[in-house]
Amino acid sequence: MGKIITVEQAARTIKKIKHQGQRIVLVGGIFDLIHKGHVEFLEAAKKEGDILIALLESDLKTREIKGKNRPVNTQEDRAFVLSRFIMVDYVILLPYFRRDQDYEELVKTLQPDIIAVTKTDALSNLKKRYAKMVGGNLVEVISRIKNYSTTRLEEKI
Repeated sequence: MGKIITVEQAARTIKKIKHQGQRIVLVGGIFDLIHKGHVEFLEAAKKEGDILIALLESDLKTREIKGKNRPVNTQEDRAFVLSRFIMVDYVILLPYFRRDQDYEELVKTLQPDIIAVTKTDALSNLKKRYAKMVGGNLVEVISRIKNYSTTRLEEKI
């Protein structure tokens, strides 16, 4: 098994890891054009536990959130890049989720100890509820780094 895994593989792996007393940290995002902010976020999230799992949004969801010209890179290409980072232990390719309940069910399946977010994450309250639902915690690991975003990078091109 490589670093890019299915939800089912992740659930089995997490069960084993938790029996060993290790803590699971979950992050989610688009991670389109990787920049300094992404790297610092992932490094800070990894420090919160033993195993870092990155949930990677689908291309369709990315277009819905960011606009018709996004993503720049396909989900498979974004997963390839994320899987090469030493701080990322696993990457899960998300299908297109239509409802918040889809994410809730995923968190119930994965049972993370920590859901890591940036301090200005617009969905913090929702993610905090998910974390509490499985006995975990939401941790704000860094502030967003001003002027670092894929949208800003695109504007420079």
